Amino acid sequence: MLEKGFSQPTERIKRLRQVIIDAVPVVESDRARLITESYKETEGLTNILRRAKAVEKIFNELPVTIRDDELIVGSITVNPRSTGLCPEFSYEWVEAEFDTMATRMADPFVIPEKTKKELHEIFKYWKGKTTYDYATSLMSDEAKDCMDNGIFTVGNYYFGGVGHVNVDYEKIIKYGFRGVIEQTVKAMNDLDDSDPISIQKMQFYKAVIISYNAAINFAHRYAKRAEELANKETNPQRKQELLRISSNCMRVPEYGARDFWEACQAFWFVQILVQIESNGHSISPGRFDQYMYPPYKNDKNITKDFAQELIDCIWVKLNDINKTRDEVSAQAFAGYAVFQNLCVGGVDGEGVDATNDISYMCMEAVAHVALPAPSFSVRVHQNSPYEFLLRACEVSRLGYGVPAFYNDEVIILNLVSRGVKLEDARDYSIIGCVEPQAGHRTEGWHDAAFFNIAKVLEIALNNGRCNGKQLGPKTGELEDMKNIDDIFDAYQKQMEYFVKYLAEADNCVDYAHAARGNLPFMSAMVDDCIKRGKSVQSGGAIYNFTGPQAFGVADSGDSLYAIYKNVFEDKKISLIDLKHALEENFGLSDSLVPGCGCNTQTVSAKVGEMNEAEIYDAVKKILASTGSINVDELESKLTGGDYLQANTCGCGSEQTGQFKTIQKILDNTESFGNDNELCDKFAIRAAKIYCDEVDKYVNPRGGAFQAGIYPVSANVLFGKDVGALPDGRAAHTPLADGVSPRQGKDSHGPTAAANSVAKLPHFQASNGTLYNQKFSPKAVEGEKGLKNFVAIIRSYFDQKGAHVQFNVVDRQTLIDAQEHPEDHKDLLVRVAGYSAHFVTLAKEVQDDIINRTEHIM
Repeated sequence: MLEKGFSQPTERIKRLRQVIIDAVPVVESDRARLITESYKETEGLTNILRRAKAVEKIFNELPVTIRDDELIVGSITVNPRSTGLCPEFSYEWVEAEFDTMATRMADPFVIPEKTKKELHEIFKYWKGKTTYDYATSLMSDEAKDCMDNGIFTVGNYYFGGVGHVNVDYEKIIKYGFRGVIEQTVKAMNDLDDSDPISIQKMQFYKAVIISYNAAINFAHRYAKRAEELANKETNPQRKQELLRISSNCMRVPEYGARDFWEACQAFWFVQILVQIESNGHSISPGRFDQYMYPPYKNDKNITKDFAQELIDCIWVKLNDINKTRDEVSAQAFAGYAVFQNLCVGGVDGEGVDATNDISYMCMEAVAHVALPAPSFSVRVHQNSPYEFLLRACEVSRLGYGVPAFYNDEVIILNLVSRGVKLEDARDYSIIGCVEPQAGHRTEGWHDAAFFNIAKVLEIALNNGRCNGKQLGPKTGELEDMKNIDDIFDAYQKQMEYFVKYLAEADNCVDYAHAARGNLPFMSAMVDDCIKRGKSVQSGGAIYNFTGPQAFGVADSGDSLYAIYKNVFEDKKISLIDLKHALEENFGLSDSLVPGCGCNTQTVSAKVGEMNEAEIYDAVKKILASTGSINVDELESKLTGGDYLQANTCGCGSEQTGQFKTIQKILDNTESFGNDNELCDKFAIRAAKIYCDEVDKYVNPRGGAFQAGIYPVSANVLFGKDVGALPDGRAAHTPLADGVSPRQGKDSHGPTAAANSVAKLPHFQASNGTLYNQKFSPKAVEGEKGLKNFVAIIRSYFDQKGAHVQFNVVDRQTLIDAQEHPEDHKDLLVRVAGYSAHFVTLAKEVQDDIINRTEHIM
């Protein structure tokens, strides 16, 4: 039997899981209050010591919460699946959304009235003191203009912490926080007092020791609370559990773990303490099976069933971590995504298969818990056990959108080509969505920006104009282009211009985090920060990168091919007619109803008369430029015309019919995703031009920029910024996601689609590429379907594809869930580099998933 199926979770896990499903996310004020109190008390200290003292106060005073049934304890918030705030990064957007965050379209959070009042007072302290303020002061007007017009955004780290890291969990499980303190004290004692840099290093070392002593106390506070609960507990079994929890928390993570339960508890404390220090998402556990297997193997007293239950408990706890974002960003990261990527399988430092019992137990945990977190990944290489691949595909058939599959043969070489030692590259982890890094040795700054290459193409087709403004350089009017190379030249020049400002904006934010956002606790678990005597924000990691990701590859490639084919080769359309058709959105209105394409709106429109799309566009522009909205000024800005452009048109029905004919010709042109060699070359070239430009830049930490191609769910959000394209796509509709073909355009089956995607420059896009496929459950059912599933992955990876992930769900189920969400609360889907409950997603993101091509074999 190739199909093994999965066992049932324990009753405890079912109850813990239900708490997460039923949770209503809440914004809590404790962390914001504590860090503000600390900063007021430490005005005269250096930045890094102020950060350490703030962490000390938070670890010592954050409420201790132990929930019923828990075997692994430690919570960031009192309420389940809720969030604290980090005003030291930014805060204006929170106050702007006090009255709307609970009802917004994506990822709503409740903010109690008492919390609003407290936060209002807290935020007064932070005016002019945030990392956002510092970065803004460095940034040029040109870079800000690019963001205002939807070319790119660096909002991830502009408004929040960086995250996107894998720390050395193994070191803590083995040696505990005392081991880190001892290592730091030794480094202090080895300082050369005659070297002036020792002054700065001493500040860092002091900050580490302060942070780690407070972290030890954090665990001891849980030990005390568990003992108090045990003393009141009447159920004998739960009483013994609480006493053991108390014992665990007194031992770990202060000292090394002696058994598997202690190792699990030590892991969890590290995970939440890093999250508490900074609100950056994608704090990724990395190769969980590699560092958790030794304590499991050496624990002679634990049963496999109880070890499985402990892993299941960790899976549930990973879903307890949450984060709120501004309304626009929430749409880009729809589904309460925190991106804690945990991977299994792959090779060890010698290149030998590293699969072990924990690898398979993690797959069992996915089946038992059936929740969005963690972002579960498997590493595949030429000698991966067939059983491992079969089991991973069985997990995928469950329909939870995991695991994501990664190709060791490509990713290891990618990292080596970027200067990573081979042994370190073999030990890579996946961070966040799809970003590879040498685990606990890297400050990768993955997800450093969203870059809209389809928007760059649109600007190139308009001689550098955007929204009526000369935003990019003048590169020629479309109707004057003589051949496809002229258009590619314009595209490349625009790309050069906008990537330059992308790099500037990222580096401004990078400098801001080094100046105001040092993280001594996290840094001490990243090599070689202690050895170098500096935080990761100041360049302490061995490997340093900045990774902005592009989306719109298929849209750009298909658009360029459509021009080549229909204008220059077949001469079905003239450039001037194409230009007019694009300007008029093929005769479609904003709501995509046939009619005039002029999208007319009056400058004097009142807010109450504006439709949702118009309000959305105006609000997004204000947020992009300021990071916040002053509600009192919003109506005057809107009605005053600051963000609305008058547009008139005299086109008639005859011209509209011509536009529809042009759209039909374009829409029927061959598309990327069908293994058409010529067509695919245009997508390859469009992607490579972006990657080549990104490769030119370096960051303040002494590292290089590296491109990625993946969208999270920003392909939907930023599609609203892109007008009609020459591939027949109407204005303001979603772009293709990641390296995937456009929705519904990969019509020749999954193998042909994978063949096209494999041709893209995965080796160069070393910050990660993301490929989504969707299968009907019937296509992969039974042993034959399971074997075919493995064969699809193997074939794609043999052609040097880097990543692939699957939704195994039929279209009708998704449509029914959209219409009757109350009946599908548990339905999980793969959005981008993460899974989410389908019913929590904004309708536009739901539609995007529904419209992806559903393959059969």
